[in-house]
Amino acid sequence: MNQRADRPKPLKERVDGVLLLDKPSGLSSNTALQRARRTLGAAKAGHTGTLDPLATGLLPLAFGESTKFSQSLLDADKAYEAVVRLGVMTTTGDSEGDVLQQRAVTCTAADIVAMAEHFVGDIEQMPPMFSALKHKGRPLYEYAREGKDIERKRRVITIRELTCVPIDRESFRMIVRCSKGTYVRTLAEDIGEALGCGAHLTALRRTQIGRFCIADAVSLESVEAQGLSARRLLLPVDSLIGDLPVLLLEDDAAARIEHGQAAMLTGVAPGDYRLYHVERFVGLGELSEDGTLRSRRLIAGTQGA
Repeated sequence: MNQRADRPKPLKERVDGVLLLDKPSGLSSNTALQRARRTLGAAKAGHTGTLDPLATGLLPLAFGESTKFSQSLLDADKAYEAVVRLGVMTTTGDSEGDVLQQRAVTCTAADIVAMAEHFVGDIEQMPPMFSALKHKGRPLYEYAREGKDIERKRRVITIRELTCVPIDRESFRMIVRCSKGTYVRTLAEDIGEALGCGAHLTALRRTQIGRFCIADAVSLESVEAQGLSARRLLLPVDSLIGDLPVLLLEDDAAARIEHGQAAMLTGVAPGDYRLYHVERFVGLGELSEDGTLRSRRLIAGTQGA
């Protein structure tokens, strides 16, 4: 008897919504995503920005139709808490890498606290080799593992808030709120270099993405323990664009938009809107200066309809 043939196929249904996951350390973002997808029996899923395997914290997972709106979180500000070890530099910028160099730590606690203000605002960062940025279709970390160093360009990111709190003589806690594209590992290394002793990350936790906070997240262990019942934890699809204003559509305008046509509106300011018909979320629309409303992303037919 073919045991594989007797094994039930994994459930793959249309499941729409957003799961705020508290990713554990030691798992890649994709592994966490696939485990949650299998637990929920979802056919389609994606995450909204990776976390390193070492890192923990907020990892919003988009299922079904919500994947169409996940770009909003990729572009959103993020907040982190990290622990930085001074005096030791590694190949990866965190504790998973090999030690490259060690230096004496001569800075004081006051030096560490004061250094934070020099990194607030628009600053330049060099993307690390151990990152998922692509070069000729391959992520940089693949080249790094082969011992190759690819030329990168420095890019401007924004540190909106930064606090450095000394823990002991050789380490400090870093609390940062920053723009998309910020590498906290690189920030730690740059601060360590500015202090004259070098540094690397020993812990990293993401606490916020846009309007979503870690306090509202659930552990992967809890999701898997609940099985299909964990679907009740999903936030609605439109939560991903909850910062946008609401536009209620009349029957005719809704019909045109849902058939891929433009609709004309008067008395409404131009901009991006969450579109609704009665109480049903329709999608994301853009209203131009002349009153022309066009869809940017639409929800497929209502689940179960």
